[in-house]
Amino acid sequence: MHLDVQDLRNFYYRSMLGRAAQKAIRDKVLSLWPKAQSKGQTVAGYGFAVPLLRPYLSTARRVIGLMPAPQGVMPWPAGMPNVSVLVEDTLWPLDTGVVDRLVVMHGLETSDTPTQLLDECYRVLGPGGRALFVAPNRAGLWARSDATPFGYGRPYSLGQLEGQLREHGFQVERHLSSLYQPPSGKRFWRKTGTFWERAGHQLPVILAGGVLMVEVTKQVPAPKRPGLAQAVRRPLKVLEGLGVPEPSTSRQGKL
Repeated sequence: MHLDVQDLRNFYYRSMLGRAAQKAIRDKVLSLWPKAQSKGQTVAGYGFAVPLLRPYLSTARRVIGLMPAPQGVMPWPAGMPNVSVLVEDTLWPLDTGVVDRLVVMHGLETSDTPTQLLDECYRVLGPGGRALFVAPNRAGLWARSDATPFGYGRPYSLGQLEGQLREHGFQVERHLSSLYQPPSGKRFWRKTGTFWERAGHQLPVILAGGVLMVEVTKQVPAPKRPGLAQAVRRPLKVLEGLGVPEPSTSRQGKL
């Protein structure tokens, strides 16, 4: 079940808790993908990933915000030419292999067709491209709170998320976690949020982090030539199909 785009916008842009979550996750994204690496690239986000894409507006060749139809769409970024578009979960208006960097947040865990969604992610990602999947951590506090968007949909364990991505042809490169601060709007937790995020680096990724972040690359299978393997396995017969020479009957008896 997708959340409404208005609820997502209000959380990330109009609440202190949402702004803190946006900053914590975006800082991790930038640690994985520095702005300089996006120069001349196409960067896309699916679900409600636009809060994480703003740093790349100044460096990437193109930034695209893909928002699922059940969720709804909003103009983004504010005060600039719109780059967001409404799409079906399994039918994106992008050519195959055009995306260099893809971020999925509030998309996979809420999709009714996660298998087809991952197939579409694979299709649009170019060879050597990278994707980052941000999903609620089943063991974290944020997945248990209805006060945040991460409390909706299907939370994942790290093994479940990585296994599902591998099944769809992705190579897992690395994983990390974010949102170690409690999902509370109380002033004490907001003022100490930076401390909890820093302290969280010392804890196992599967225990405390509110969200899991898995970076993957696209595996491109080696091209197969039909019939080649079978032909190689068969022994080479140079004279196959030629008749066996026989003595001429016209010369018999003339010795």
